[in-house]
Amino acid sequence: MFGMDVIDRIGPARAWLATFVASVLALAGGSLIAPRRVYDGFIWQYFWGPVYADAHNAQCAINDGGSITTAGGAACSTAAQEGLVVAEPGYTVVSEVGYMLVGLFFLVGIWILLRRLHLGRNRNLFFGLVPFMLFGGALRVVEDANNWLADTAGTEQIIGYPLNTLIISPLIYFTVFFITLAALLGSVWLSRNDFVESYPPVLGAVGTVLFVVTFSGLVVISVLEESVGQYPAFLLVTVGLATGIAYALYWLADRFAPEINSGTGYIGLVVLWAHAIDGVANVLASDWWEAFGLPFQYVPKHPANATIISITEAVVPASVTSVIGTSWPFLLVKMAVALGIVWLFNDEFLDENPRYSIVLLMAIAAVGLGPGTRDMIRATFGI
Repeated sequence: MFGMDVIDRIGPARAWLATFVASVLALAGGSLIAPRRVYDGFIWQYFWGPVYADAHNAQCAINDGGSITTAGGAACSTAAQEGLVVAEPGYTVVSEVGYMLVGLFFLVGIWILLRRLHLGRNRNLFFGLVPFMLFGGALRVVEDANNWLADTAGTEQIIGYPLNTLIISPLIYFTVFFITLAALLGSVWLSRNDFVESYPPVLGAVGTVLFVVTFSGLVVISVLEESVGQYPAFLLVTVGLATGIAYALYWLADRFAPEINSGTGYIGLVVLWAHAIDGVANVLASDWWEAFGLPFQYVPKHPANATIISITEAVVPASVTSVIGTSWPFLLVKMAVALGIVWLFNDEFLDENPRYSIVLLMAIAAVGLGPGTRDMIRATFGI
């Protein structure tokens, strides 16, 4: 990374771009020099392989010296035992750490972009971007439906490889980002040319339309395809509980510890709601799926969630977990962390770093609301 004196001399934008290029060249060079270790054993196994397996609706993808095949069941474990590189859909500790570092790097890039465009000081920008978080979650369910229909109908995926990789994590984040960036630039252009008074409402309207169209498409699929269910109670209960939990925490903080909300205001409430959606959807889909008549139980794909469930199973007596389930601590942890983060963004921090604060708060809300929306909508349609 560049030292602060170098960044000041060449400028943040050029420093960011130079770091990006250097990182790409380092990975490319390492892949050429030691392809088996760098590309097959790191890039492919932890990042591209899981996407490839998910895109082909397979339980795993197997890399045998550059020859890629997909498989399921015992073939995956057998390939791993034979020393082949095996990648499964979902996340690992390595991939999550990698995505976190990449995410932080691109957050800096977004901050630089907003600064060059003289944007980001208006808090309403945050609210204008919330519908895009919902849209991203709904768009991911389109790929879930794509795989589900292929499984149940025994046909090829409607959206095939490689196009479907654009709506699979992590590429879907770039897809949604560029759509959002186009909407932002268009909204700002309309505002600066006096076609509209302010850009955030226009931005929010575009995001809302995208979300409604995507969700409506899933509703149409559920009507036309018998294998796709309709469980609206799950959607209503998730939103209702998450809203109640988020507002209760916000109200309690406002009443007994007002310094928690003093900096963020209603932005903090949205952050709490975003993570409540994620937490409640996980708990209901994991532990209460039968109560909603869902076709199967949903299991966590993130290591952190799985770890919390494992600890709960080991610590809490089975007589208790058999009644209330094992996923509820995940909701408690998420809400405690979200509340703590909101507390960090006090008046002083936001006044000194308004643009970067908004960028960070957008990212914090997105990592809750995006996955949470996906889990909630996926369970709503039983796919």
